[in-house]
Amino acid sequence: MGLPRLSLRAAAVLVPALAVAAAAVVWRLAGPVVDTHVVAPTRLAQTVVVSGRVLAPAKVEIGSTITGRAERVPVVEGERVVAGQTLVELERGELAAALAQAAAAERAAATRIEQWSVASAPNVREQVVQAEANFRLAQREAERFEELYAKGFVGAARVDEVRRALAVARSQLDVARANAAAGGERGVDRRLLGDQLAQARAARDAAAAKLAQTRIAAPGAGVVLDRDVEPGDIVQPGRTLFTLALDGPVRLVAQVDEKNLAVLAVGQRALASADAFPDRRFDAILEYLAPGVDVQRGTVEAKLAVPDAPPFLRADMTVSIDIRVADRPDALAVPAAAVRDAATPSPWVLVVADGRAARRGVRLGARAADLVEVTAGLASGERVVVSPGVADGERVRVRAGSP
Repeated sequence: MGLPRLSLRAAAVLVPALAVAAAAVVWRLAGPVVDTHVVAPTRLAQTVVVSGRVLAPAKVEIGSTITGRAERVPVVEGERVVAGQTLVELERGELAAALAQAAAAERAAATRIEQWSVASAPNVREQVVQAEANFRLAQREAERFEELYAKGFVGAARVDEVRRALAVARSQLDVARANAAAGGERGVDRRLLGDQLAQARAARDAAAAKLAQTRIAAPGAGVVLDRDVEPGDIVQPGRTLFTLALDGPVRLVAQVDEKNLAVLAVGQRALASADAFPDRRFDAILEYLAPGVDVQRGTVEAKLAVPDAPPFLRADMTVSIDIRVADRPDALAVPAAAVRDAATPSPWVLVVADGRAARRGVRLGARAADLVEVTAGLASGERVVVSPGVADGERVRVRAGSP
């Protein structure tokens, strides 16, 4: 007996179902279609992008060292000044008078020394000469009367009188010599006069220094950032009158995530741009990495030199910085999506071999935004799977047009 014949309607339903089932079997046997990438040498530049600011060469706060009234303030905010230029002048009448008084005291001390050299010193020397002459005369007189007394020509009373005269002459000579020692070139009188002159000069210098402090000048060339004094104000020590940004080498400062420390090194070049002028990029060089890490933010302070600073840069201006940490002209790079477990010590990729995905351990190098350098584990010309969800050993089919 023959097999029953299917109706046309049943056949119309069954045939497509069988076709779908057959296609599913074929799809499973052939594997899914996946996106791939052929490994080939390519230029790979890795950068670390940070936001920073322009660091002023030196920002100084200027104040007064004395208390006084501001008489003249000849500069304004934003003005460029040169080293030594006057910023504030204080009233100086009282201090000028004090300097004149100190100068007069100095002249008086110098006059006393001149008086000593003209009158006192010669006088004490002359006193010694006279005392020596009197002593010699009294000594000869005493010797003569001693001889006469021995011969009996004079009495003892007369000899005693001569002896007393000799003693007085000797005492007067000693006093004259002592006065000469005190009043001589190296004597205490001359040293005292010299000390008085030195004291007067020191007082004069102190008064001059005090007077000089009535003029407050710029310590170097720069720009006035803030002015907080007006004519007539009473200024005193501890109050900031001006804030200056001094001229000097321009540097950038930025806080870099500590995870980038492994790829950062002093001397690396960078490209920077100010947020206010994003289309005007300029070169910078990484010159400093802080030895410590900010525990609150997990960042490291980095400073960059700007060899040829553009004129539009201003202190504290916000900048974007791209630090080039690696430049590989012939790197074997794969898309970042192709690397599995990239953050672990054992990253791996899936290589297409004989129609199947095969796991392959790799060693990674520099990284760009969407590419990763493979320094070991792959060879040029091999094809890696980019699509997710593919298992090791699974059959795969390369999508048409996949690189």
